[in-house]
Amino acid sequence: MLRWLPLLLLTVQTAACAVLPSRQQIDDLLRPLGADNHFDHRKTIDWGVLPGPFYTPELGLGIGTAVVGMYRPDSSDSVSQNSTLALKGFFSSTGAFGMGFENYSFFANDQWRFFTTGSMKNMPTYYWGTGYQAGRHDSNKEKYTQQSLQVAPVVMYRIADATYLGLGWDFSSTHADDPDNGDHSLFLSEAAGPSSISSGVSAHFSYDTRDFVANASRGQYFNLTYTHFAPELGSDSRFETLESQYNLYHSLSAKSVLALDLYGRFASGEVPWDRLSELGNDNRMRGYYQGRYRDRNAFSGQIEYRRKLNWRHGYVLWAGTGTMSRDAGELGRDWLPTVGAGYRFEFKPRMNVRLDFGVGRQSSGFYFQVGEAF
Repeated sequence: MLRWLPLLLLTVQTAACAVLPSRQQIDDLLRPLGADNHFDHRKTIDWGVLPGPFYTPELGLGIGTAVVGMYRPDSSDSVSQNSTLALKGFFSSTGAFGMGFENYSFFANDQWRFFTTGSMKNMPTYYWGTGYQAGRHDSNKEKYTQQSLQVAPVVMYRIADATYLGLGWDFSSTHADDPDNGDHSLFLSEAAGPSSISSGVSAHFSYDTRDFVANASRGQYFNLTYTHFAPELGSDSRFETLESQYNLYHSLSAKSVLALDLYGRFASGEVPWDRLSELGNDNRMRGYYQGRYRDRNAFSGQIEYRRKLNWRHGYVLWAGTGTMSRDAGELGRDWLPTVGAGYRFEFKPRMNVRLDFGVGRQSSGFYFQVGEAF
C-alpha cells in the first residue's frame, strides 16, 4: 500500500491543479473588473470590482460587492499619497440590503484632506438595551429591523508637519421598525423612542505619519474628535461625544507589520440609544454582535499581526480587549476579550478585501469588508 502512496498523492495534486484555476487564470478573470492589482494614474478614477457571496444567521444567504477606486486629484502633486474611494453593498435572502462608502482625498501637496464616510441599511438585527449586564444575557434581546442613514464628512488643514485641524458634520437617522415585543418593546423605555435623528458639528485634531491611510505599514496616527449635537443643528436631542484614537504601525520585515489600535469614546447629555458607544463592529472588538454591548463610555485596544504571502494572498492575527460603563470613572470594571484571524486578497495595490473571523466571550462573527480594520 505504501508504495502506491506517492502515485496517489501525485494523482490528487494533478487533479487539483486541473480543477483549481491558476494565478494567471484568476488574473485574467479579474482584469475586466479592474481588480488587476495595478493602479493607472492616468485615469480619473481607476476602479476595481470584486463581488462575493456570504451567509450569516441574521441575514441569510446574500451577495456582497466591493468597489474600490484609486485616483490622484492633481497629477502634478508628488507629495500626497494616492486618494481612495471604497464603495460596498449587499443584499440577502431575508430582504436585507445596505450600502456604504469611505473616501480619503488628498490635495495641494497634502495641505488639505477631505475624508467622508456614509452608509444606508435596512436589515434585521437585535437590541439588548443599555449597559454591560443587559448585553450579557440573550434573554434580553429583541429583534427589530434597523432602517438607518449616516454620513460624516470632514475637512482637514495642515498647520504643521503631519499635524492637522479640521471641521466636520455628523448626521444619522435611525428607525427601529417592527420590534418583536410591540407595546412592551425595549425602545419605549428609551427617551428617544424607536426613532432618532442626530446632527452635530465636529472639531478634529490629528497627527498622522502613516505612509498610506487605507493600509499603513509604518507611522503613527493620533486623532481627537469632539462633536456637539443640538436641536439648533437639526438633532432631536442635545448631547456631546469625545473620541480618541491612537494607532502605531511597525514593519517587522518587508512582508510583515505589527499594528496597535487604542480607541476611546465618551458621551454625555441626552444620548439616544443609537449613538451610544459600542463594543463590537467590523473594525474593533470583532467577534461581538454589533450593538449588543453599548453604553455612554467605551474603551478598547487591539494588536494585530499582518503578513503578506506570495502573490495577492495575506493573513492577519489579532487579540484585544474592551470595557464599557455608564460613568467614565467605572471603565475597567468589566472587560471583554477578542481574538481572531483573517484572510487578505489584494485587488488594487495595497488595497485588500478582507474576510475576518473573530471570537469573543460566548460570541463569534464573520466579516467581509474593504480595507484594513484600522
